[in-house]
Amino acid sequence: MLPEITVVELDEKLKSPTPPLLIDVREPDEYEFSRIEGAQLKPLGQIMEWAKELDPEAEIVCQCHTGRRSAQATHYLQSLGFKRVFNLKGGIDSWSLQIDPDVPRY
Repeated sequence: MLPEITVVELDEKLKSPTPPLLIDVREPDEYEFSRIEGAQLKPLGQIMEWAKELDPEAEIVCQCHTGRRSAQATHYLQSLGFKRVFNLKGGIDSWSLQIDPDVPRY
C-alpha cells in the first residue's frame, strides 16, 4: 500500500522543527507557475538521477499537481529502500483548496 499524507498533515509537519523534505516532481514550467513554499523541484522524468542524491533515512514527501506523478515517485523510492517516503494526497491542487488559496490553481 502506498503511504500517503494529507495536505493538512503536511502543513503541520512543515511547521515543525524537523520538517520533511518536500519534493515537487512536476515540470519546471508548472513549478514556476505554482509551488508550495520550500518544495524542491525534481522532475519525475529525471528520478533515476536525483534519487541517488537523497538520504534513504530522511522523511520525504513527494508532490505533483493531483497526486498521480508523485505516487509513481513514491513507489519508485520505496523500491529503492526508502522507508519514510509519502505521497501528497491530492497534490498541489488540494494544497491550494485547503491550505493556501494564494497558490495558483491550474
